[in-house]
Amino acid sequence: MIGLDVTIAFVSLFVVFIFLGFYGKYWRSGNLNHVHEWSLAGRKLGTTLVFFLIGADIYTAYSFVAIPSGIFAKGSLYFFAIPYVMLTFAVALVTMPRLWTLSRERGYITASDFVKDRFGSKTLAMMIAVTGIVAELPYIALQIVGMQSVLTVMLAGYTNSKTVQEIALLVSFVILAAFTYTSGLRGATLTAVFKDFLIWITVIVVIIAVPISIGGFGNALKQVNENYVTLPNSLVPAYATLVLGSALALYLYPHAVNGVLSAESAQKLRKSTALLPLYGVGLAILALMGILVYGVPQAMSFLSGFPESTRGILVVPSLILFTMPGWFSGIALLGIFIGGLVPAAIMAMAQANLLTRNIIKEIKPNLSDSSEIRITKISSTIFKFVALGFVFTVPATYAISLQLLGGILIAQILPAVFFGLYVKSLRKLPLIIGLLVGIGSGIYMVEAANNFGPLASSLFKTAFGPLYIAVIALAFNLAISFGGSAFLNKSKLSKI
Repeated sequence: MIGLDVTIAFVSLFVVFIFLGFYGKYWRSGNLNHVHEWSLAGRKLGTTLVFFLIGADIYTAYSFVAIPSGIFAKGSLYFFAIPYVMLTFAVALVTMPRLWTLSRERGYITASDFVKDRFGSKTLAMMIAVTGIVAELPYIALQIVGMQSVLTVMLAGYTNSKTVQEIALLVSFVILAAFTYTSGLRGATLTAVFKDFLIWITVIVVIIAVPISIGGFGNALKQVNENYVTLPNSLVPAYATLVLGSALALYLYPHAVNGVLSAESAQKLRKSTALLPLYGVGLAILALMGILVYGVPQAMSFLSGFPESTRGILVVPSLILFTMPGWFSGIALLGIFIGGLVPAAIMAMAQANLLTRNIIKEIKPNLSDSSEIRITKISSTIFKFVALGFVFTVPATYAISLQLLGGILIAQILPAVFFGLYVKSLRKLPLIIGLLVGIGSGIYMVEAANNFGPLASSLFKTAFGPLYIAVIALAFNLAISFGGSAFLNKSKLSKI
């Protein structure tokens, strides 16, 4: 059981988190009854704030459990997350300043706004909006899984721990929904800075203190197989395509676009993006915790008390609790916990924008500004609790599996969004067909790769070795989008 010092530190800092969330309403005044003020903080965030906001977007509670969990269970393949995060910022530097500039000039709030204007297609814009909403739901659910891992470790040994855990999550989401509704992205930004401050302290202290306490990385590495140290040749194609596909997909997620469009200028956005690889360094340290835990007998003994299928998500919280002083454990665990709340808020806001602007307004074009912001705020709240309900009713492993499919789906909007920024020859009909084929083939390959059973793998066996399904499906999508557009242009059917 945890000590009182852990609880006091955790609860005290959570109170600070709540205060910052509600204080956001009064920070950098603006009329929060306008969508761009509520969901984009008035497009007034500078280099430092965008750095922390986007960092909070991508450096989530799931980062603290998924990557270390994968490395803990399966080894070096999961180090793909390190180069992918570095590569994705290069993708962002090429695409996001351009999208920001167009959005500022023409009032876009979402990527679907851009697609509708660029290709003159409500159908394509609505398809992309639906894809973004669906792909985002399991992402929010996974933040909750990360939060559950903290509560599971903290409540281990107590009676009725599951009930207490569910009540704690429900109360946390009620608070989150309340301050998001009133403060919008301003509240999320202030809490993102606070969350990232706690996370960086945790990462730096743990990576120094734990190796010293166990006698170095060598002692931990002695406990693991060779595949934790080197990548087997048979997995090189999987590793490479996981890096590529994940890097291309990350900035297509609605919450990433939402963070980008909140920047004050394209120049400040470039500067903040150039600094974001620092988070890749932090992620690399987190990944190493999946190995360090093998050198901590107390943590390994604690983990052995849980089913093997759920053991991995508890690696980082367990490592912290059994190597750090109680008061510091409270700080670190709170950082991981709110590391799920902050991105969940931004993700739900991004979903709400897509629903209101790119689906409801297409059905009801005369929607007033007051109705638009009201529906956006309400739907943002609903999306949060839909994800929470999903986690309460299905096993955590199923929520994690669905994220595999979410990443494959979101990658399919790349031709319309990223290439649409620069390639003038693309046409809407091939893009629509390409999107449908990409999604359809991706879903089929995921099912086939898992023998039409529970989702456990996102790799598809080919003559080149196992490949990330998102990359294969995207290749089909791109071939249709570019090939079809070339045919239509040659046939002078430019309006299709």
